[in-house]
Amino acid sequence: MIEKIQKTEAEWKKILTPEQYAVMREHGTEHPFSCELNQYKGKGVYNCSSCGLPLFKADTKFRSGDGWPSFYEPFALENLEEKEDNSFGMKRVAVLCARCGSHLGHVFPDGPAPSGKRYCMNGVALKFKPTTE
Repeated sequence: MIEKIQKTEAEWKKILTPEQYAVMREHGTEHPFSCELNQYKGKGVYNCSSCGLPLFKADTKFRSGDGWPSFYEPFALENLEEKEDNSFGMKRVAVLCARCGSHLGHVFPDGPAPSGKRYCMNGVALKFKPTTE
């Protein structure tokens, strides 16, 4: 079980950039193709920008063409939480960090094998940590 991190909104505002706060705490979305991580290719792990929890391994990233970093499998299922999202007249599944509750993006059932899922993440919600292996 993952230990939860709880902070006041004032504390989150001190930690996060205004764009990160808008996406991660207010459930916003960054503009497509605006994040450098969308095109980035390297070995490592994508962690939560708010709390550092590992979210996705770089080798599960794929080019979806949707304008946001996309992955077909999480680092560990228990590191993510899914929540129904019916905002903007759409039925979607929002993805949250299981440790800090930050909004990361959405998951869709149109990804590649082996999972068939597309975890479409906001780049500002991710912090890449390279590995040498």
